Amino acid sequence: MRLAIASGKGGTGKTLVATNLAWHLARAGSEVTYVDTDVEAPNGHLFLHPDGVEETRFVVPIPALRQGTCSGCGACQEICGFNAILSLKDRVMVFPELCHSCGACLLSCKELALTEVGREVGTLRRGTAEPGIRFWSAAIDVGEAKSTPLIAGLLDRAEASAVTIIDAPPGTSCGATTVVRSADHVLLVTEPTPFGLHDLELAVELCRALGRPVSALINRSDLGDRRVHDWLERQSIPLLAELPFSREVATAYARGELAARTVDELRRSLDHIAGAVLEGAP
Repeated sequence: MRLAIASGKGGTGKTLVATNLAWHLARAGSEVTYVDTDVEAPNGHLFLHPDGVEETRFVVPIPALRQGTCSGCGACQEICGFNAILSLKDRVMVFPELCHSCGACLLSCKELALTEVGREVGTLRRGTAEPGIRFWSAAIDVGEAKSTPLIAGLLDRAEASAVTIIDAPPGTSCGATTVVRSADHVLLVTEPTPFGLHDLELAVELCRALGRPVSALINRSDLGDRRVHDWLERQSIPLLAELPFSREVATAYARGELAARTVDELRRSLDHIAGAVLEGAP
C-alpha cells in the first residue's frame, strides 16, 4: 500500500501527518517505509532522526556527440520537444538543464552520432528510523530546474513495505504529479482558510485526473470557517480527521519531536486514518 500525504499548498501540516503516521504504524507492528519526496526542502529527517544514513549521487542521462561523426542534418533538434539540443553545421550543442532524458534525439539520429553521458542532479539518502522505519529522502542540487527525475528515481529505489508513506511536495507541480501517479491512495492535508480551499480544489482535480482515490484531513480545524467542510461534503470526499490547533503539537513540532508520542488526540486521529485507508486497501 502506497499512501501519499499531499497538500494543495505548503504549510498545512503534511509532514507532521506523514512522519507521525509512519511512526505510529511502525510502533503498532506494521512494516513501514517513509519516503520524503519534497526534494527541494526535505525535512522528514528532522522528526524521524534516521541512523546509518547512506548517500548516493543520482545521475540522469543526457546526449553527447561522438567525436567527428555529425553531419548537421538537424534531426535531433527537430524531434526535441524541449529545445534542449541545437544542431549546427557539423556538431550539436546540448543544454543539460532543459533535457528531459527521453532519448528521442538518439533514436532520430540515423548516423548514430549521439551517445549518452551521466549528469548528477541530486543526492539520495537512505537510513533507518525508530522503531524500524525504512527511511528514504533526496535533495536536489542547487540550480536544478527539474525535480521530477530525482523524485521518480527516489520512488523507484525505495524498498516496498506493507505500508509506504510518501511525503509529497506541496502543490500540484510536476513533482507532486509524479507522486500522486505512484500512489494507491492520496490523503490531502488542508486548512480551513480561503487559500486552503482554493488549493485543495486544485489538488483534488489532480488526483481525479490521475484516477487516484482521495480523502482529506483538516488541520487547525478550529481556526477557520466551514467552507472547506461544506465543499468536501458536496464533492463526496471522505473527511478522515480534524485536528484542532494544539499548543502541545506545535511545541513538539518546533522541537523536532514526534507529537504522536505524547498527544493522545493525535494518536486517535492516526488510528482512524489507518483504519479508513490502510486496512481497507486491497
